Amino acid sequence: MKWSLHIITIAGTQVRIHATFALLLAFIGWQAAGQGAGLAGTAEALALVCAMFFCVLLHEFGHVTAARRYGIRTPDITLLPIGGVARLERMPRKPSEELVVALCGPLVNVVIATVIGLIIGFPKSLDPNILLSDAMGFWGVLMGWNLFMVIFNMIPAFPMDGGRVLRAVLAMMMPDYAKATRWAATIGQGIAVVVVMSMAFSGKLQPMYVLIALFVFFTAGQEAAMVEEQQAAGNLRVSDVMLTDFHTLSSNAVLREAVEFLLAGTQHDFPVMNEHGGMMGVLTRRRLISALADHGPGYPAQLIVEPNDQSVEPSMALVQAMALLQSSGSPAIPVIDPISEKMVGLLTAENIGEALLVRAALRQRSAMIKAG
Repeated sequence: MKWSLHIITIAGTQVRIHATFALLLAFIGWQAAGQGAGLAGTAEALALVCAMFFCVLLHEFGHVTAARRYGIRTPDITLLPIGGVARLERMPRKPSEELVVALCGPLVNVVIATVIGLIIGFPKSLDPNILLSDAMGFWGVLMGWNLFMVIFNMIPAFPMDGGRVLRAVLAMMMPDYAKATRWAATIGQGIAVVVVMSMAFSGKLQPMYVLIALFVFFTAGQEAAMVEEQQAAGNLRVSDVMLTDFHTLSSNAVLREAVEFLLAGTQHDFPVMNEHGGMMGVLTRRRLISALADHGPGYPAQLIVEPNDQSVEPSMALVQAMALLQSSGSPAIPVIDPISEKMVGLLTAENIGEALLVRAALRQRSAMIKAG
């Protein structure tokens, strides 16, 4: 994720903190100081926020650990002011597996709250105004925060855990996974709209809740579109959609050469190859344009490539390749022939989209002929 800083790598998963997290800490510190908390009070407020987000991190590792059980890697976790995002290389396609992965995050918060409760005692009320009040003290607020996370995350709306639990339950009852996703996404979007409208009519708009509602609304739509796209891929293979007429750049190429290819054709991203024919990375259009403005056309292309250690074979199922493309974070990954070990194609999101559009048009045409 852009504007995020790599802090540590745990069991193959990078832990990253988004730059906007610093703004949250600055706001909390400013607010505490403005209320006359003093240096000690401000430090405690900042420590509490850090402890809360450490619990968020443990929550995300609950998902990571469960996903790893099913052979699913998690390249990174990013902490944002609105929570944590674990980027799984793919979501489990078996509803029972998705149910386990979704529930293991909130389960971590239940364990944390239980341990704290056994030490300091459990609250008599689940009212958020009481659970998160200063009267509860540092550990009491931290326990309340974990209980609040369980309740909040189980709201049935993507991308929260409750939305994935809902999708898993619906998928158990529906043979069509994409339909179950559409239902779950629509319910989540409906909840987001109701929350914002309720706040608007009551005159109590909370900026953070509005931001979360917008995040839920758009993420739910993206999730549904992605699943439908994967389903549309059907039994296609990488060889059916890969770009075969493509240009590569040598390790000593300069930006001018990439610009010539860019202007002469439709290719946007260019593999940069080393002297042994291996791919060093991908020069994306975004980086190309930015580097042209900063360094000029004579700048070495290899200095701005995006590293890419993923590759696919022509015979790989497109659905599987799409998951690899998404997890790589790169706009293009090479297609390597397993026999010659040479690059025979380039898999890009744009080419996949075009292939699926063509397939959908042919299906529509076939349906019209049958109907006529």
